[in-house]
Amino acid sequence: MKQYSLFLVFILFNSCQYFDKQVPSEKELLQKELKSINWKEVDEYPSVVDCDKIEDKKQRQQCFFDVLTQLIQEKLSNDTLAMLYPELDTIEVKVTIFPNATMQFEPQFPKDSVAYDKIKIDSILKARLVDFPKINPAIKRGLPVKTQFILPVILKVE
Repeated sequence: MKQYSLFLVFILFNSCQYFDKQVPSEKELLQKELKSINWKEVDEYPSVVDCDKIEDKKQRQQCFFDVLTQLIQEKLSNDTLAMLYPELDTIEVKVTIFPNATMQFEPQFPKDSVAYDKIKIDSILKARLVDFPKINPAIKRGLPVKTQFILPVILKVE
């Protein structure tokens, strides 16, 4: 019996090593977590009320892009933009949605384009693209974040 108790005491003292694990530092944990985050993707895309009821992430994103494109086309359809530039049938608009749900629109032109008065087109867009319905910003890890994307907007439908 003495041998067993001596053996148990020996195992007891040696087994403490197995429970003594090193706890990683805060910086190591933070760096590991930051590396695991995909900064190019958001958890939830921006959305409007009409698209909130859709469960699928990709379908909700497509719904948002469709609604936003349609709203922009409606606001620009009865404008002087088509009269000033009859050859312009599609314009690419960079849309920025900020965390506070405000939006900014910026026309995108080819680098070598001199045929358009960029300042005039930009002022028309800023004047027309106002009073949008409430846009819910994109969500990343539970926080609203800034998102940008380029939408092709068709000005002439024939």
